[in-house]
Amino acid sequence: MKPRTWLHEERAAAKRTQEEVAEAAGIKRPYYSQIESGVRRPSVDVAKKIAGYIGFDWVLFFENNCSDKRQKSNTA
Repeated sequence: MKPRTWLHEERAAAKRTQEEVAEAAGIKRPYYSQIESGVRRPSVDVAKKIAGYIGFDWVLFFENNCSDKRQKSNTA
């Protein structure tokens, strides 16, 4: 899996640390780090908690080429 740079950017824009997001999602920080780096995919429940805390649509975790789509929409 490719790193989820969009997730890192969303978290940074929300001014949240990995620890804060992990705690809000009810997971450990290393697991969250693996999600952000693209090593692991979150469950739907965890995806919803992360997205709700940071403030984006949880389905982004499961879309193909999410980073490419977001970059294209930001440069259009």
